[in-house]
Amino acid sequence: MCLNPLFLVCTNCVSPHLKRQLIMAEFQYSDETFPLALIFPGQGSQHVGMAQALAAQFPVARQTLQEADDILAFSLSTLCAEGPAEALTATINAQPALLAASIATLRVLQSEMGTMPRPLFFAGHSLGEYSALVAANSISFADGLRLVRERGRLMTEAGQVAPGRMAAVLGLDEDVVAQACADAAATSSGLVQIANDNCPGQIVISGDATAMEAAMAALQAAGARKVVPLDVSIASHSPLMAPVAGQLRAAIEATAIQPPIAPLLANTSTDAITEPAAIVDELAAQLTGSVKWTGSMQRAVDAGVTVFAEIGPGNVLTGLIKRIARDAERINVADAVGVDAFRKSVMSNNSIS
Repeated sequence: MCLNPLFLVCTNCVSPHLKRQLIMAEFQYSDETFPLALIFPGQGSQHVGMAQALAAQFPVARQTLQEADDILAFSLSTLCAEGPAEALTATINAQPALLAASIATLRVLQSEMGTMPRPLFFAGHSLGEYSALVAANSISFADGLRLVRERGRLMTEAGQVAPGRMAAVLGLDEDVVAQACADAAATSSGLVQIANDNCPGQIVISGDATAMEAAMAALQAAGARKVVPLDVSIASHSPLMAPVAGQLRAAIEATAIQPPIAPLLANTSTDAITEPAAIVDELAAQLTGSVKWTGSMQRAVDAGVTVFAEIGPGNVLTGLIKRIARDAERINVADAVGVDAFRKSVMSNNSIS
């Protein structure tokens, strides 16, 4: 098997038992479970200056970003701090940058709390699933960084071979959008599908230019409040990513994965998964499959989650939670204020087991 040089150890060459031994349980969680979901942002939440407030105040955050530089052999920390924005936004850079910023944030929480509350679930939006798995002691920080750097490289390659488009659709139900995409794909002999079901009334579609044009016109005619083309040429979460799917799966399979300390809510199925084989399948499937964020978060609420903490840059996910579960407590942990809010929330919420 030929792997990208970033994968310095081919863990396919060792037994599953030894693979599990290669991962250290970095994060320490309580024995008791809290009505909490730890959620991690995906691409689009990156911005120049992210994680810098934490790095200035907490040595562990600064050290985490420096560790990422060493692992990837380039100054990711400088890119996060100074940009330029165009370079940070590039998929191959944005993905490891977001993972590094999220894990730096979580390490600050642990340094301040000692032992963190064990959540009912971990979840991440698209790329954020990889951050969630690092947080859940399922994948090591180093392997997570290498894996998302490779994911970003492969997605960029697929976008160059088969450029596509994406658009946000506001104000229509999922079934209406799905039918419009299916009809547009059939009439244009192209590819278009729901990429992200983000929250009620906000859906992103993805596909090739011809099918996207047909779908966007149909959605406007169906009464969408807005159909907003996104400034991207990579049709994420669509079959246009299929040419690199085999290479990504090989990279995932070459990564040591162990069961997370709490279930991961899978993007593509909304299932609560814990088995390494299921995690491999999920990470491979979400490259071309839809992110069912609404369903995943509703499943968390139905299971008893009352607090959602977004770990890392931005507040995109807590904004979506507001539309999915208005009564839930929402915390953004991206700076010292968020760290303090998280700690206070834990102190005021009783464990459920």
